Amino acid sequence: MSETYQSLSHSKWDCKYHVVFVPKRRRKAIFGQTRKQLGAILHALARQKECQLIEGRQMPDHVHMCTRFHPNIRWHR
Repeated sequence: MSETYQSLSHSKWDCKYHVVFVPKRRRKAIFGQTRKQLGAILHALARQKECQLIEGRQMPDHVHMCTRFHPNIRWHR
């Protein structure tokens, strides 16, 4: 198996999601101060959910993120 797999006592896993955030009507709203703050906010959310941000790109009208997380994570309460 590859080194990228995580392991538990009885399983190996590699869960990744490609997430795209898009403002309403793809309005070009991600620039300037918003763009600078957005990276820190997304990293803080990933730490809160015990995820790892693998890669991310910010465009003027959307944001791409590739995240790795534990398969037993609960996204809602």
